[in-house]
This record gives sequence, C-alpha cells and structure tokens, in this order.
Amino acid sequence: MPERVSIRPLPPALRNQIAAGEVVERPASVVKELVENSLDAGAERVDVTLEQGGRSLIVVQDDGFGVPADELSLAVTRHATSKIREASDLVSIGSFGFRGEALPSIASVSKFKMTSKPRDGEEASFLEVNAGEIHEQGPAALSAGTRVEVRGLFSNVPARLKFLKTETTENRRCHDTLMRISLAHPEAGFTLTVNGRESFRLPPEQDLCARIGTFWPSSVCEGLRPFDVTREDYRAHGLAGLPAFAQSRGDRILLFVNGRPVSDKVMLQAVRQAYRGMLLSREYPQVLLFLELPADQVDVNVHPAKMEVRFMDESAVFATIRRAIMQAVSAPDPAAAATEHGPVASGAVFSAESTAPYGRTEHSSGNGFSDGSIPGDSGAVPAGPGNTSSRTEDGLLGQSFSSYREFKAVVNEPVAHPADLPFSMQDQSADAVESTEHNVDSVTGSFSSMEAGDVTTARSMTLAGTDITYLGQFADTYLILKQGGQLMLVDQHAAHERVLLHVMRAQRTSGNSQPLAVPLEIPLHPSEAEQLQDIWTELRSMGFLLEMDGAQRVLVKGIPPTLETGQAREYLRDVLACKSGGLDALWTMLSCKSAIKAGQPLAHDEVMALLEAWLATPDHDFCPHGRPAVIRWSVGDLERLFKRK
Repeated sequence: MPERVSIRPLPPALRNQIAAGEVVERPASVVKELVENSLDAGAERVDVTLEQGGRSLIVVQDDGFGVPADELSLAVTRHATSKIREASDLVSIGSFGFRGEALPSIASVSKFKMTSKPRDGEEASFLEVNAGEIHEQGPAALSAGTRVEVRGLFSNVPARLKFLKTETTENRRCHDTLMRISLAHPEAGFTLTVNGRESFRLPPEQDLCARIGTFWPSSVCEGLRPFDVTREDYRAHGLAGLPAFAQSRGDRILLFVNGRPVSDKVMLQAVRQAYRGMLLSREYPQVLLFLELPADQVDVNVHPAKMEVRFMDESAVFATIRRAIMQAVSAPDPAAAATEHGPVASGAVFSAESTAPYGRTEHSSGNGFSDGSIPGDSGAVPAGPGNTSSRTEDGLLGQSFSSYREFKAVVNEPVAHPADLPFSMQDQSADAVESTEHNVDSVTGSFSSMEAGDVTTARSMTLAGTDITYLGQFADTYLILKQGGQLMLVDQHAAHERVLLHVMRAQRTSGNSQPLAVPLEIPLHPSEAEQLQDIWTELRSMGFLLEMDGAQRVLVKGIPPTLETGQAREYLRDVLACKSGGLDALWTMLSCKSAIKAGQPLAHDEVMALLEAWLATPDHDFCPHGRPAVIRWSVGDLERLFKRK
C-alpha cells in the first residue's frame, strides 16, 4: 500500500518547469512565443537567429514599443501580463499571448537574457535569468525595441533535451513556424538566420503571393487563385490551388484564425468538402486560408500553445470556408485557367493513376482526400451548439446545419457551386434538369444497341450554341474537340460518369420510389439500427420506402427507380455498416458502373448527345472520383511540346 504524502505547494522553479512542459516543447515553440510577443508589441520588423537548431542559441529581436526597466522582472513572472486586466477581457482576446506564461517558462529551462528600450525611453535595460532565477539586471545598449536571447535550451532538464531531433529537423521546424507567422502578417518584415547564414528575408508590406513564393516553388504558386468571401461577421480569404496542381504532400494546407496559425478539424473538413470530387486519392491541394471573425466568437484558450481553437458557431465557419474555397476552384473552366501557365497534361500535374483504365471501379471515395490521410484529422466534424437548419438564397452554400452528420458520413450532399457562378445545381430550373435527363437517356439508350465492332468515322461538326467543334474519336476512348485556340481531349467514360451522377443527384431528392411486390427483410445490428435512424430522412428522399419491424429488422417496401433489387439491398447494407463512405458514394459507384467504358466506339449522334449533356453538367471537368474528364492544350502549349519555342 502506498503511504500518504502531505499536500504542499510546489517550489516556484518547479512550477515554471512544469508550465514549460506545456508551452515549450522544442526550439520552434520558443520561436513562436517570442515572435508573437514581438507582434503584440507592434513590431514592424522581427529578426530571428538560430544556432545548432536552437539548442545553443535563439535570438529574437524586434522594433516594437519595448518594456520599461521597472517591468522587466514582471515580464518573467508567471501570470503577469499587460494584455488582460479583468475577467471580461477573456471573452474577447485580441492578442497572441495573454496569460503571462511564455517568458517565465522559457527562462526556467534556459539561460535567458532580455534587453529592451521603450520607444519613449532614454536608455535600454537588460535582465538575465538562469534556470528560473534572476541573476543580473541593469542598463544596456540597444537602439530600440526588444532583444531576447535564449541559450542552452533544456540544459537544466536533460530528460527534455534527449527528445529533441536532429539539428536539421529542429531548424526546419523553426523555419516552418516563422513561415506560418509571416504569412499571417505580411505587414511586418521578417528575417531568419541559421548558423550565420541568412535563410530568408521578407520585406514589410509584402504581397501575399510574393511572400508565399519565397517558400513554395513557382510550379505550385502558379496554380494558386485568390478568394475572399464575407458572410455576416465571418470573412474567409487567401489562396487556393487549382485541382490540376494538386500534389502528393498534405503539408501545404495552412489554416489561420484571426492571424493565428491553427490546426482545426472543422476548417479542414470544410476544405475537404470544397475539393470533393476534384482530387484523386492521395492528392492534396495547396491552400492558404485566413478566417477572420469577432474575437468573442472563438475561444483561443483551448490549447496551452494556442494551436487549437473552439468556435461558437461551427456551421457558419464551415459554410463560409467551403464557399470561399469553391469561389477559387469551382470557376467555370479551371483547367483552361491552368493552361495559362503551361501544359496541363504534364507528368507533374497528373499522377500515374490517371492513366489507369476507366473501366475499373476501385477509385477513390470521391471526397477529395483519402480517409484519414491528413494527419490529425479524424474525418469527423463536431456539432456546433445552438445551430439551426435553414436554407437561404445561397442554397446549400448558405445553409446552417443542426449537425455535421451528413458531412461526417459524406451523406447526401452534392458538390455545390457558389451562387454567383453561371450554372448552379441548386439554382437550375426544372427545364434544365429535364433537358439533361433527356440527353442522358438518349445516350444510354443508344449505347446499349451498339456492337463492339462498329468504329465511328469522324466528321467535323460544331455543337449547337457553342464554339466547340467535334473532330473525332481516338482509341475508342477519347473524344477530340476544338474550342477557339485550344485542342481538347475528353474521356468518354469520365464525362458520362459525371452526367449520370448529376441526373441521379437531381432525381434522388424527389422521393420517387419503385414499390416492391415482396418487401426486403434486412436484419440490423444495434449499430446499424442507430445508423439507420440517423439517415432515415436522407434514405426516404432517395426513394427508399422503409418500415421498422421491431428494433432489429427493417422492411424495404420501395427502392429508387434507378436501382435493381439486388443492388438496393447491397447498397443499403453497405451504407448501414458505414463501409461505402456514405450515401453519395453509392451513387458515385453506381454512375461508374453504368457509364460507357473506355474502348467502346460511339456513333456520331451518340457523341454529340453525350457532349451536349456533359457540357450542361456542373463540375464537368472532373469525373466523380476526381479524375480529369478533359485535358486542354493551347497553341502555345503545343508549340512548347514540339519545341517550336
């Protein structure tokens, strides 16, 4: 049996070291806290110096308003701060640090020296702290601002020191930390010097595109497009990469809240939904997302290092971000915009997966990212308190959700367009839907009567109402088109997939159902019964007529007209077991199986019907799985390919 030990207060030095364990994880944590203090002090220039990955020396110097000599000792005292005065200040926090823990925590695990001169002061003063104890203080020489030196980090806590990584790794993390802060504050200038060598220098008042160009290669920055959306008190702005420029690395999604770099699941899920259906599995976009909202609408005190936040209205944040990203990436012709910077068909743009036969069905889930592929993202978005469901003039993009159930399961949510785009699925008229359905029916019906040996002879014809001319079919898979000064190749399978999915989405909310003479009986596991209750309304809108027969069995009395009985049973079991990625994924799978395949020759009228339906469909540049449905070359692109220039 353990013996009872009396309760007693911890020594101040030990309290500071425990606090340092929460705030100071590694040299990058020190850089973050000191640079944020500089910005809170109104600095217009911040210079950072590192030696040996920050182990031996970290120096942060700024030109802020400085600290008077009589307040230097308070600056290294726990819970002493100039940033809050009373409890009501905690409701609306506008500074980066405010609890007064960073400096004493850093000073408790290093040899710490702080030199500062107030803007209205005559001379500077310094203060030295060794392992949490004030060692020396007095006058010093400094022209303006504050200079903080941290030497021998964790030298008095060897258990922490041994967990640091290599010098290269720690330098890279410090570099990344300062990069993120500098992106959020283009009004300030920054320099980073590592082991006597300048890593980068950023001038103040720098354009965001120019600043990110310092850190990301030009091949990535060329695909970035600006966005700026304001909804009530929420503003989301920044840069988003076109889907054609997506890459295999997921560390170029940078999120900020009121100028603070954060890692937040709600924001990340909103980005995922904005790119849904445009990216292949294992592809990631490049995004710089800045969210601005009233300080009393966000809690920044969730994490000691302020890396996590909590929103009062998560659904408003979600809808604002998704709409903002889609403003950049869902332009009528993003692939054409990409060709302004070079051939879209280069190997650096599309992965080798895009060359796989389209007759296969093992595609990605169509949600923009593979499940669990982004570190720290569980794929679930928590429900926000006090949210009510309402549809506005913006359609789904203006909707506030009572929960994120449909996004958590990727359920029943079509990829929407911003309200100001020329064609929106939510805003389209019944005539447009009927026209698209007619075209699809004509294409589907004619495909079924074709024979494999029929090969179409190309004859040039311009599609009615467009400047697109059909030139022919290549390899019984690709449709060759000309539009203005561009040459286009359309993958017939991907195009037909997109058309079929669009029609299914338009039909599935009508509630039309095909009655069954004999109801299907499906036994339910308790978890499946719970899932069924969660998505009961969505299933009904799709055309499933369901009736519970006890607590663990459901009777299926009607199914969607587009499904066969066996398919309906299989799909329903998959979605109840949460195996298929949600209801929307089922329609994606069905559209893939129903679409024409690669290697199938098409008659001329079949091609024209398919192209007309495809052009009238939203998001037609990509198939539902994120594969490109069309590739374009400008005259300049072709000249570069043939090395004519």
